[in-house]
Amino acid sequence: MSQHAHQSAVTVLGLGPMGRALAGAFLNAGVRTTVWNRTPGKDLQLAERGAYGAPTPEAAVAASELTVICVVNYDAADAVVRREAVAGALGGRTLVNLTADTPGRARSTAAWAAEHGIEYLDGAIMTPTTTIGTPAAVFLHSGPEELYRRHRPMLEALGGTHTHLGEEIGRAAAYDIALLDVFWTAMAGYAHALAVARAEGVTARELAPFAKGIGAILPPIFEEAAAEVDSGGFSGEGNPITSAASSMAHVVHTSEAHGIDASVMRAAEGWARRVIAEGHGADGFTRITELLTARAHA
Repeated sequence: MSQHAHQSAVTVLGLGPMGRALAGAFLNAGVRTTVWNRTPGKDLQLAERGAYGAPTPEAAVAASELTVICVVNYDAADAVVRREAVAGALGGRTLVNLTADTPGRARSTAAWAAEHGIEYLDGAIMTPTTTIGTPAAVFLHSGPEELYRRHRPMLEALGGTHTHLGEEIGRAAAYDIALLDVFWTAMAGYAHALAVARAEGVTARELAPFAKGIGAILPPIFEEAAAEVDSGGFSGEGNPITSAASSMAHVVHTSEAHGIDASVMRAAEGWARRVIAEGHGADGFTRITELLTARAHA
């Protein structure tokens, strides 16, 4: 095999919805793509498009300088790549792990990879399967910059934007966790809001246009809150945390009057009340970041 051909090949381990999307994007870009999945049969459509379905994971990783793995979590990833035969085949090659998990797991996997002579990049996919291979895809990467630059041309076959967040291997996962926190907290809040609205005779469709309006005011608030947290200035001018606590209490009372669980809002109100009790009632809502950080380091 020529060096050029070797560098124009990729292996994809894991053929769930996202793994199939990744492999499909590589194929669409004309990259020689080898695939493997623990459950047989998921490679059939990809094989019809030109992918090579390897019989074993070690055969799959031996086919390419670059292996991309994307499975449900790091337990599943470890069950594949930490097999002795697979780790041996990966020696001297690059593993890009696009599996979602915690920053700590990314760091432990990087340490394992280093022990086995495997070059390692960690990453996070921030958009749905339908965006892969399109300009709308968003990928975050962390790890050695030289390694990222070397493989970036191949990774760009996946479409969208690729951002290298730094050499500290856990940064991509840290961004992923923080952004998932925003997303799922917001979705939980919206689901709760729809339940409260329905209990008051307001349909979800009736509320939706106004909910979109709330969503539209958040981006500048996010920017302002980020500046406050980084600077340590938590101005409550115009909207002190005492006002926020009062409005959250109204949500709790209305919810519970209808028998709707309000534990999430009760928790948020509890944070606000503790900030007020500590003498920061004139500060803004983002003061709770300091409260939570202090508790984490206690």
